[in-house]
Amino acid sequence: MAGFVARRLVQSVIVLIMVSFIAFSFLHLLPGDAALVILGGEATQEEILNLRQELGLDQPMWVQYGRWFTNALQGNLGRSIFHRESVISVIAKRLPVTIYLGTLALLLSILISIPAGIISAVRRGHISDSIITVAANLGMAIPIFWLGILGIYFFSLKLGWLPVMGYTSPLDNFWLSTKQAIMPVICLAVIPLATLTRQTRSSMLEVIRQDYIRTARSKGLKEKTVITRHALKNAIIPVVTLLGLQARYLVGGSILVEQIFNIPGMGRLMVSSVFDKDFPIVQGCILVVAIAIILANLVIDLSYGYLDPRIRDD
Repeated sequence: MAGFVARRLVQSVIVLIMVSFIAFSFLHLLPGDAALVILGGEATQEEILNLRQELGLDQPMWVQYGRWFTNALQGNLGRSIFHRESVISVIAKRLPVTIYLGTLALLLSILISIPAGIISAVRRGHISDSIITVAANLGMAIPIFWLGILGIYFFSLKLGWLPVMGYTSPLDNFWLSTKQAIMPVICLAVIPLATLTRQTRSSMLEVIRQDYIRTARSKGLKEKTVITRHALKNAIIPVVTLLGLQARYLVGGSILVEQIFNIPGMGRLMVSSVFDKDFPIVQGCILVVAIAIILANLVIDLSYGYLDPRIRDD
Protein backbone atom coordinates (compact mmCIF):
# COMPACT_ATOMS: atom_id res chain seq x y z
CA MET A 1 0.00 0.00 0.00
CA ALA A 2 2.86 2.38 0.81
CA GLY A 3 4.35 1.87 -2.65
CA PHE A 4 0.97 2.50 -4.27
CA VAL A 5 0.57 5.76 -2.34
CA ALA A 6 4.13 6.86 -3.17
CA ARG A 7 3.63 6.25 -6.90
CA ARG A 8 0.39 8.24 -6.94
CA LEU A 9 1.98 11.14 -5.07
CA VAL A 10 4.93 11.29 -7.49
CA GLN A 11 2.59 11.16 -10.48
CA SER A 12 0.47 13.96 -9.00
CA VAL A 13 3.52 16.18 -8.49
CA ILE A 14 4.67 15.60 -12.08
CA VAL A 15 1.23 16.42 -13.46
CA LEU A 16 1.05 19.54 -11.32
CA ILE A 17 4.41 20.78 -12.63
CA MET A 18 3.29 20.17 -16.22
CA VAL A 19 0.01 22.01 -15.63
CA SER A 20 1.83 24.90 -13.99
CA PHE A 21 4.05 25.25 -17.04
CA ILE A 22 1.03 25.20 -19.37
CA ALA A 23 -0.73 27.80 -17.22
CA PHE A 24 2.36 30.00 -17.20
CA SER A 25 2.79 29.64 -20.96
CA PHE A 26 -0.71 31.00 -21.53
CA LEU A 27 0.57 34.50 -22.26
CA HIS A 28 3.27 33.19 -24.60
CA LEU A 29 0.78 31.17 -26.67
CA LEU A 30 -1.06 34.34 -27.67
CA PRO A 31 -0.29 35.66 -31.16
CA GLY A 32 1.75 38.85 -31.12
CA ASP A 33 2.86 40.81 -28.06
CA ALA A 34 0.98 39.85 -24.89
CA ALA A 35 1.45 43.35 -23.46
CA LEU A 36 -0.10 44.86 -26.60
CA VAL A 37 -3.02 42.41 -26.37
CA ILE A 38 -3.65 43.45 -22.77
CA LEU A 39 -3.37 47.20 -23.33
CA GLY A 40 -5.06 47.33 -26.73
CA GLY A 41 -4.03 48.82 -30.03
CA GLU A 42 -4.19 52.42 -28.75
CA ALA A 43 -1.34 51.92 -26.26
CA THR A 44 1.87 53.86 -26.69
CA GLN A 45 5.24 52.19 -27.02
CA GLU A 46 6.24 53.45 -23.58
CA GLU A 47 3.16 51.88 -21.98
CA ILE A 48 3.87 48.58 -23.71
CA LEU A 49 7.48 48.58 -22.52
CA ASN A 50 6.45 49.40 -18.96
CA LEU A 51 3.90 46.56 -18.90
CA ARG A 52 6.43 44.13 -20.38
CA GLN A 53 8.84 45.01 -17.58
CA GLU A 54 6.05 44.74 -14.97
CA LEU A 55 5.06 41.28 -16.20
CA GLY A 56 8.67 40.20 -16.72
CA LEU A 57 8.10 39.57 -20.43
CA ASP A 58 11.43 41.17 -21.30
CA GLN A 59 13.30 38.23 -19.73
CA PRO A 60 13.96 34.73 -21.16
CA MET A 61 11.03 32.36 -20.80
CA TRP A 62 12.82 29.88 -18.51
CA VAL A 63 13.71 32.75 -16.15
CA GLN A 64 10.11 33.96 -16.15
CA TYR A 65 8.78 30.47 -15.43
CA GLY A 66 11.33 29.85 -12.67
CA ARG A 67 10.39 33.09 -10.92
CA TRP A 68 6.65 32.51 -11.40
CA PHE A 69 6.85 28.92 -10.16
CA THR A 70 8.91 29.92 -7.12
CA ASN A 71 6.40 32.64 -6.26
CA ALA A 72 3.50 30.21 -6.83
CA LEU A 73 5.01 27.78 -4.31
CA GLN A 74 4.97 30.64 -1.80
CA GLY A 75 1.31 31.43 -2.56
CA ASN A 76 2.03 34.42 -4.79
CA LEU A 77 0.36 34.15 -8.22
CA GLY A 78 0.91 37.76 -9.17
CA ARG A 79 -1.38 40.77 -9.26
CA SER A 80 -4.63 41.12 -11.17
CA ILE A 81 -4.54 43.73 -13.93
CA PHE A 82 -8.29 44.41 -13.80
CA HIS A 83 -9.03 44.04 -10.06
CA ARG A 84 -5.80 45.72 -8.91
CA GLU A 85 -5.23 43.20 -6.11
CA SER A 86 -3.42 39.91 -5.66
CA VAL A 87 -4.63 36.95 -7.70
CA ILE A 88 -4.90 34.82 -4.56
CA SER A 89 -7.23 37.38 -2.94
CA VAL A 90 -9.52 37.48 -5.98
CA ILE A 91 -9.66 33.69 -6.27
CA ALA A 92 -10.21 33.26 -2.51
CA LYS A 93 -13.44 35.26 -2.80
CA ARG A 94 -14.81 33.14 -5.66
CA LEU A 95 -13.51 29.63 -4.96
CA PRO A 96 -15.76 28.87 -1.92
CA VAL A 97 -18.85 29.59 -4.05
CA THR A 98 -17.87 27.06 -6.72
CA ILE A 99 -16.83 24.47 -4.11
CA TYR A 100 -20.13 24.90 -2.26
CA LEU A 101 -22.33 24.42 -5.34
CA GLY A 102 -20.12 21.68 -6.76
CA THR A 103 -20.13 19.73 -3.50
CA LEU A 104 -23.92 19.91 -3.25
CA ALA A 105 -24.25 18.76 -6.86
CA LEU A 106 -21.85 15.87 -6.31
CA LEU A 107 -23.64 14.73 -3.14
CA LEU A 108 -27.00 14.93 -4.89
CA SER A 109 -25.76 12.87 -7.82
CA ILE A 110 -24.25 10.21 -5.52
CA LEU A 111 -27.34 9.91 -3.31
CA ILE A 112 -29.62 9.38 -6.31
CA SER A 113 -27.44 7.63 -8.90
CA ILE A 114 -26.12 4.68 -6.86
CA PRO A 115 -29.54 3.52 -5.53
CA ALA A 116 -31.07 4.12 -8.98
CA GLY A 117 -28.33 2.09 -10.67
CA ILE A 118 -28.75 -0.77 -8.18
CA ILE A 119 -32.54 -0.84 -8.65
CA SER A 120 -32.14 -0.76 -12.42
CA ALA A 121 -29.68 -3.69 -12.38
CA VAL A 122 -31.58 -5.83 -9.88
CA ARG A 123 -34.90 -5.30 -11.68
CA ARG A 124 -33.49 -5.58 -15.18
CA GLY A 125 -36.22 -5.71 -17.82
CA HIS A 126 -38.91 -4.34 -15.53
CA ILE A 127 -40.65 -0.99 -15.95
CA SER A 128 -38.47 0.61 -13.26
CA ASP A 129 -35.34 -0.37 -15.22
CA SER A 130 -36.76 1.15 -18.39
CA ILE A 131 -37.71 4.41 -16.65
CA ILE A 132 -34.30 4.79 -14.98
CA THR A 133 -32.42 3.95 -18.20
CA VAL A 134 -34.43 6.40 -20.30
CA ALA A 135 -34.04 9.12 -17.65
CA ALA A 136 -30.26 8.55 -17.50
CA ASN A 137 -29.95 8.76 -21.29
CA LEU A 138 -31.98 11.99 -21.32
CA GLY A 139 -29.82 13.41 -18.53
CA MET A 140 -26.65 12.83 -20.53
CA ALA A 141 -28.15 14.41 -23.64
CA ILE A 142 -29.62 17.58 -22.11
CA PRO A 143 -27.43 20.70 -22.60
CA ILE A 144 -26.77 22.49 -19.30
CA PHE A 145 -27.42 25.98 -20.64
CA TRP A 146 -30.78 24.90 -22.12
CA LEU A 147 -31.81 23.25 -18.85
CA GLY A 148 -30.82 26.35 -16.88
CA ILE A 149 -32.75 28.72 -19.16
CA LEU A 150 -35.76 26.39 -19.06
CA GLY A 151 -35.63 26.32 -15.26
CA ILE A 152 -35.49 30.11 -15.05
CA TYR A 153 -38.44 30.42 -17.43
CA PHE A 154 -40.74 28.00 -15.60
CA PHE A 155 -39.73 28.12 -11.92
CA SER A 156 -38.75 31.80 -11.73
CA LEU A 157 -40.66 33.76 -14.36
CA LYS A 158 -43.84 31.67 -14.67
CA LEU A 159 -44.31 30.12 -11.21
CA GLY A 160 -42.25 32.57 -9.14
CA TRP A 161 -41.03 29.78 -6.84
CA LEU A 162 -37.28 30.45 -7.13
CA PRO A 163 -35.06 33.53 -7.64
CA VAL A 164 -34.01 34.20 -11.22
CA MET A 165 -30.31 34.48 -10.41
CA GLY A 166 -27.74 35.49 -7.82
CA TYR A 167 -25.93 33.93 -4.90
CA THR A 168 -26.18 34.44 -1.14
CA SER A 169 -23.95 32.74 1.37
CA PRO A 170 -25.79 30.19 3.57
CA LEU A 171 -24.11 31.87 6.54
CA ASP A 172 -25.85 35.16 5.71
CA ASN A 173 -29.33 33.93 4.76
CA PHE A 174 -29.80 30.16 4.70
CA TRP A 175 -33.32 30.11 3.24
CA LEU A 176 -32.55 32.55 0.40
CA SER A 177 -29.25 30.74 -0.27
CA THR A 178 -31.08 27.42 -0.51
CA LYS A 179 -33.64 28.78 -2.98
CA GLN A 180 -30.92 30.37 -5.11
CA ALA A 181 -28.87 27.15 -5.12
CA ILE A 182 -31.64 24.73 -6.17
CA MET A 183 -31.55 25.34 -9.94
CA PRO A 184 -27.73 25.69 -10.27
CA VAL A 185 -27.15 22.54 -8.22
CA ILE A 186 -29.68 20.55 -10.27
CA CYS A 187 -28.10 21.76 -13.52
CA LEU A 188 -24.64 20.76 -12.28
CA ALA A 189 -25.85 17.39 -10.97
CA VAL A 190 -27.79 16.19 -14.02
CA ILE A 191 -24.91 14.84 -16.14
CA PRO A 192 -22.90 13.29 -13.23
CA LEU A 193 -26.12 11.74 -11.94
CA ALA A 194 -26.93 10.20 -15.32
CA THR A 195 -23.36 9.01 -15.89
CA LEU A 196 -22.99 7.43 -12.44
CA THR A 197 -26.40 5.75 -12.75
CA ARG A 198 -25.42 4.10 -16.02
CA GLN A 199 -22.05 3.01 -14.63
CA THR A 200 -23.59 1.62 -11.42
CA ARG A 201 -26.13 -0.35 -13.42
CA SER A 202 -23.46 -1.73 -15.76
CA SER A 203 -21.12 -2.72 -12.89
CA MET A 204 -23.91 -4.32 -10.89
CA LEU A 205 -25.14 -6.33 -13.89
CA GLU A 206 -21.64 -7.70 -14.39
CA VAL A 207 -21.19 -8.61 -10.71
CA ILE A 208 -24.56 -10.21 -9.97
CA ARG A 209 -23.91 -12.80 -12.68
CA GLN A 210 -20.80 -14.08 -10.89
CA ASP A 211 -20.71 -17.49 -9.23
CA TYR A 212 -20.10 -16.15 -5.71
CA ILE A 213 -23.35 -14.15 -5.89
CA ARG A 214 -25.28 -17.28 -6.80
CA THR A 215 -23.51 -19.10 -3.96
CA ALA A 216 -24.47 -16.38 -1.48
CA ARG A 217 -28.09 -16.63 -2.57
CA SER A 218 -28.04 -20.44 -2.37
CA LYS A 219 -26.89 -20.19 1.25
CA GLY A 220 -30.16 -18.45 2.06
CA LEU A 221 -28.80 -14.93 2.60
CA LYS A 222 -31.31 -12.12 2.32
CA GLU A 223 -31.38 -10.35 -1.03
CA LYS A 224 -30.53 -7.03 0.66
CA THR A 225 -27.42 -8.59 2.22
CA VAL A 226 -26.34 -10.16 -1.08
CA ILE A 227 -26.69 -6.84 -2.91
CA THR A 228 -25.15 -4.49 -0.33
CA ARG A 229 -22.40 -6.64 1.22
CA HIS A 230 -21.33 -8.78 -1.73
CA ALA A 231 -22.39 -7.31 -5.07
CA LEU A 232 -22.11 -3.57 -4.39
CA LYS A 233 -18.75 -3.87 -2.65
CA ASN A 234 -17.20 -5.39 -5.78
CA ALA A 235 -19.10 -3.23 -8.26
CA ILE A 236 -18.32 0.11 -6.62
CA ILE A 237 -14.70 0.57 -7.82
CA PRO A 238 -15.58 1.52 -11.45
CA VAL A 239 -18.19 3.88 -10.02
CA VAL A 240 -15.64 5.49 -7.70
CA THR A 241 -13.24 5.90 -10.64
CA LEU A 242 -15.92 7.65 -12.67
CA LEU A 243 -16.78 9.76 -9.63
CA GLY A 244 -13.26 11.18 -9.66
CA LEU A 245 -13.60 12.05 -13.33
CA GLN A 246 -16.84 13.92 -12.63
CA ALA A 247 -14.86 16.50 -10.63
CA ARG A 248 -13.56 17.82 -13.95
CA TYR A 249 -17.08 18.15 -15.30
CA LEU A 250 -18.31 19.99 -12.20
CA VAL A 251 -15.54 22.57 -12.61
CA GLY A 252 -16.13 22.92 -16.35
CA GLY A 253 -19.90 22.86 -16.04
CA SER A 254 -19.81 25.58 -13.41
CA ILE A 255 -18.61 28.02 -16.08
CA LEU A 256 -21.94 27.75 -17.92
CA VAL A 257 -24.07 27.54 -14.78
CA GLU A 258 -22.44 30.53 -13.12
CA GLN A 259 -22.86 32.59 -16.28
CA ILE A 260 -26.54 31.68 -16.63
CA PHE A 261 -27.44 32.28 -12.96
CA ASN A 262 -25.06 35.22 -12.42
CA ILE A 263 -23.14 33.44 -9.66
CA PRO A 264 -19.81 35.00 -8.59
CA GLY A 265 -17.78 31.79 -8.71
CA MET A 266 -14.58 30.58 -10.33
CA GLY A 267 -16.19 29.78 -13.68
CA ARG A 268 -17.60 33.27 -14.12
CA LEU A 269 -14.30 34.76 -12.94
CA MET A 270 -12.41 32.86 -15.64
CA VAL A 271 -14.80 33.98 -18.38
CA SER A 272 -14.79 37.62 -17.32
CA SER A 273 -10.99 37.58 -16.95
CA VAL A 274 -10.58 36.32 -20.51
CA PHE A 275 -12.78 39.15 -21.84
CA ASP A 276 -10.98 41.67 -19.59
CA LYS A 277 -7.62 40.28 -20.78
CA ASP A 278 -6.66 39.76 -17.14
CA PHE A 279 -4.25 36.93 -17.86
CA PRO A 280 -2.69 36.64 -14.38
CA ILE A 281 -6.17 35.73 -13.10
CA VAL A 282 -6.65 33.21 -15.92
CA GLN A 283 -3.29 31.63 -15.12
CA GLY A 284 -4.13 31.45 -11.43
CA CYS A 285 -7.59 29.97 -12.09
CA ILE A 286 -6.17 27.27 -14.37
CA LEU A 287 -3.59 26.34 -11.73
CA VAL A 288 -6.11 26.26 -8.86
CA VAL A 289 -8.60 24.20 -10.86
CA ALA A 290 -5.84 21.78 -11.87
CA ILE A 291 -4.76 21.37 -8.23
CA ALA A 292 -8.37 20.67 -7.20
CA ILE A 293 -8.78 18.03 -9.91
CA ILE A 294 -5.42 16.40 -9.11
CA LEU A 295 -6.31 16.24 -5.41
CA ALA A 296 -9.73 14.76 -6.20
CA ASN A 297 -8.20 12.07 -8.40
CA LEU A 298 -5.50 11.39 -5.79
CA VAL A 299 -8.15 10.83 -3.11
CA ILE A 300 -10.02 8.49 -5.46
CA ASP A 301 -6.83 6.55 -6.22
CA LEU A 302 -5.97 6.20 -2.54
CA SER A 303 -9.49 5.01 -1.77
CA TYR A 304 -8.93 1.96 -3.99
CA GLY A 305 -6.73 0.42 -1.33
CA TYR A 306 -9.58 0.53 1.17
CA LEU A 307 -12.22 -0.66 -1.28
CA ASP A 308 -10.18 -3.50 -2.79
CA PRO A 309 -7.69 -5.38 -0.54
CA ARG A 310 -5.93 -6.76 -3.64
CA ILE A 311 -4.71 -3.25 -4.51
CA ARG A 312 -3.65 -2.75 -0.90
CA ASP A 313 -1.60 -5.93 -1.00
CA ASP A 314 0.16 -4.86 -4.22
